[in-house]
Amino acid sequence: MSGVLRSLRIRNYRIWAVGAIVSNTGTWMQRTAQDWMVLTQLTQHNATAVGAVLACQFAPQLLFLPVTGLAADRFNRRTVLMVTQAAMSVLSLSFGALTLTGHIQLWHVYVLASLFGTAAAFDAPVRHTFVSELVDTPLLSNAVALNSTSFNSARMLGPAIAGVMIGVTDVGWVFVVGAASFAAVLASLFLIRTAELRRPPVPLESRPGNMADGFRHVLKRSDLRTVILMFFLAGSFCNNFQIFIPAMTVSVFGRGPGAFGLLSSVLAVGSVIGALLAARRESLAFSQLLTGAAVFTAALGLGAVAPTFVLFAVALIVVGTAVQTFATAAFSLVQLSTEPELRGRVMAIMLAAGLGGTLVGGPVVGAISDAFGPRWSVATGAFAGLTVLAIGTHHQVRGRRR
Repeated sequence: MSGVLRSLRIRNYRIWAVGAIVSNTGTWMQRTAQDWMVLTQLTQHNATAVGAVLACQFAPQLLFLPVTGLAADRFNRRTVLMVTQAAMSVLSLSFGALTLTGHIQLWHVYVLASLFGTAAAFDAPVRHTFVSELVDTPLLSNAVALNSTSFNSARMLGPAIAGVMIGVTDVGWVFVVGAASFAAVLASLFLIRTAELRRPPVPLESRPGNMADGFRHVLKRSDLRTVILMFFLAGSFCNNFQIFIPAMTVSVFGRGPGAFGLLSSVLAVGSVIGALLAARRESLAFSQLLTGAAVFTAALGLGAVAPTFVLFAVALIVVGTAVQTFATAAFSLVQLSTEPELRGRVMAIMLAAGLGGTLVGGPVVGAISDAFGPRWSVATGAFAGLTVLAIGTHHQVRGRRR
């Protein structure tokens, strides 16, 4: 286990990790409450509306792509994180206030989700590249995997806590707790010793270039193009858990908010397992992407036909493990194979491909669920997984021939 947690030996990273898991837990509580409120209180089990909210939340990943990656490469990352985390806290508090006062409407959710997504669009590439300032390069892959462990541990805790809170209190209090959780990241950023940060050799503020440099770098690299395309398809059609988990819970298995939170946590259990397995590895290989794609494709297929709630939950554990293996390998390969001065821009492109792909896939998967049933929305992810696997296999075979 000491090998798995080796990045935690660095003081700055330890402080960051503590703040991140608290904040991530609050974020997942809020996401769970948001989806449940839209599905059961603001609509009549309309999965398309949930997909539309997700599209509003992730559209800024594409809309602001020309500036978010550049901001990660040109501005002080610690300062940017302070601004984005504070903004998300205020927006979460607004969610809570509108809900607790009974004024919340569906259009409010669309607007607040869009604003939250804007803050997150600037936050994400900075947060992913900031880890390179917290640890040395030999620990970067391990730190990326531990970040994923933190994120998915929160995804395990957050929905379960939210499910309990929704059942015993008003859903608005979940948003209030989410707003308070961002204070943990702000505190960690204040406590970090700036003198111990691994500053890049070229100061961020003096770096030339623009976002087009990031696109040119990706276009001339077949390995980056392949990984980002695979990540886009997986993010668009395979990872729409916020749509098909509540739809399967309510429409197929006839369960309530507690079961919804339980399934979300079960998925996160698998994700934590996948992240810890990734953290144990000393090296990375493209074959890890193919393994993850193959396993989550098969597991999604099993989930689509699972006759019982328990079997569906088991399938989600496997899905979570495989998706996290795939995602951690993708993030690590891209970061480690990209020049430091372009890392923020390339990571912004990748995040826009994965999360912004929900702008395309979210409404489509939600519409499929409404038109043909939730099981077909899960099956859509399995078919997309086959495409991801085919693209990755083609790239690997072509590379071996060369």
